[in-house]
Amino acid sequence: MRVGVPAEIKPGEYRVGLTPTAVREYEAHGHEVFVEAGAGLGAGYTDEAFVRAGASIMPDADSVFQIAEMVIKVKEPQKVEWERLTPKHILFTYLHLAPDPAQTEGLLASGCAAIAYETVTDAKGGLPLLAPMSEVAGRIAVFSAAETLLKHNGGMGLLLCGVPGVSPARVCVLGGGVVGMNAARMAMGLNAEVVVLERSIPRMRELDDIFMGRVLTRYSTLDAIEEEILKADVVVGAVLTAGAAAPKLVRREHLSRMKPGSVLVDVSIDQGGCFETSHATTHAEPTYTIDGVVHYCVANMPGAAPRTSSEALGNATLPFGIALADKGLKALEADRHLAKGLNVLKGEITHPAVAQALGKPFVDPFGAWGA
Repeated sequence: MRVGVPAEIKPGEYRVGLTPTAVREYEAHGHEVFVEAGAGLGAGYTDEAFVRAGASIMPDADSVFQIAEMVIKVKEPQKVEWERLTPKHILFTYLHLAPDPAQTEGLLASGCAAIAYETVTDAKGGLPLLAPMSEVAGRIAVFSAAETLLKHNGGMGLLLCGVPGVSPARVCVLGGGVVGMNAARMAMGLNAEVVVLERSIPRMRELDDIFMGRVLTRYSTLDAIEEEILKADVVVGAVLTAGAAAPKLVRREHLSRMKPGSVLVDVSIDQGGCFETSHATTHAEPTYTIDGVVHYCVANMPGAAPRTSSEALGNATLPFGIALADKGLKALEADRHLAKGLNVLKGEITHPAVAQALGKPFVDPFGAWGA
């Protein structure tokens, strides 16, 4: 199969869909890889490194899309990219369609097969292609919160870790999944006081074991959320329903009751955000303030660490990408977990949560959602 890797064009995005190491694996399976010139530079990979791995360098994105049968990216396609897609293409990338009707309509009109990293599952019900970026985002969220708390960045002027005789910040993490666990780990490591709100009691037991009681866990109810966000100096939004829009857990009326200069970090922003007042920001302008509360809502947090993120994402996506290159869409028939990554096919929505979020009909072409 001819595999294309265009340069990412979303603002502040420096990751790349395949690393040279991954290219070599595709080439070893007999596939041809075409990489846009300069696509890997932001992550530290030169065109020469891709050539040594066996790739061909293409002069621009148009030429990549024209020659490729499968396009591998990191972030959701922008308008100029989805307009290049045709029925011949398999698109393999993060999509986050639920809060993005414009992109959804563009993909439907293209006739392509669009497979989303964030809805591929595993045998345990996990999201193996979302997990590595959730790990990065959860950790970056705490670093970013610590910076944003500083006075010159709009925060209350509080040092997250405190000093002897002065209390550290209190960090409230909404959600105990991969993002939440990694945020809690980093906050705890910086000596912050940490509470995690979660609705799965078995997961709370796991977190209690992992952190040996050093992180407080609470069952997530409306009362618990209101109590904890009012006490918090930092709130990290880390909730996820695969394929669906994130629930709004912090409402506008809460902000005026929160501590002035406190920080909201919305890691759920790719799925629409879990704070009512969230809207996507960029690394260049990451924050804004409403009612005295600073919002950090960068939609591609892992893009700030593109070398680490590209390698981690590549490790996770490689076996699935190779399967698609080897078998085409027949790989979806053979693997119902990969089939759950299919969001769009031939002008139809093929993921039930995406269809429900957008009020569109749903079809199940490969039986992935059957009994």
